[in-house]
Amino acid sequence: MSVSIEKAALRKHLLEKRDATSAELREITSMQIHENLKKNTIFTNAQNIACYFPIGSEVDTHGIMLDILKKGKNLLLPKVIGDNIEFYIVPNLEKLEKGHFEIMEPKDNCEKAKKIDCVLIPTVGASKLGVRLGYGRGYYDKFLSSTDAVKISLTYSKQIIKSIPNDSHDIKMDWIVTEDENIQISQVR
Repeated sequence: MSVSIEKAALRKHLLEKRDATSAELREITSMQIHENLKKNTIFTNAQNIACYFPIGSEVDTHGIMLDILKKGKNLLLPKVIGDNIEFYIVPNLEKLEKGHFEIMEPKDNCEKAKKIDCVLIPTVGASKLGVRLGYGRGYYDKFLSSTDAVKISLTYSKQIIKSIPNDSHDIKMDWIVTEDENIQISQVR
């Protein structure tokens, strides 16, 4: 079986599992993930933090985004440009509008980010070896291959599995943050 077919089946299974979790439990778990993220010195020491606007049953990042802004740090959010994502500085959440895939994106008058210290990444599934399973469109892997920012996967602990099939273009995470733990994958500079 090809890696892409294996990934598609695994993605379907993990999304069904995540979607079956109640909204209340996802909200509580997302808050616990935020608390664990605040214990990660890479995140707390970062000034330019790339995040994502949550959709569906993803880890809710609203509290994280508001916390970044409240601390006077630069909140960077992605915008789909062609086949790529680019990050823009968002001074407040009113600077967002619906973009590709009906996801909130920075408005055109937001400034493009010049520096990114760490990237918080939406995750369908992950292994403790740092292999991340995304939605299969490749936007994040393409972006992550071109940045030296610290890569932090945000995911529910039940989305951590023993192994995930991977290709040469898949980018490993430096950290995985769940409601239960901060998992360091690689020594970060």
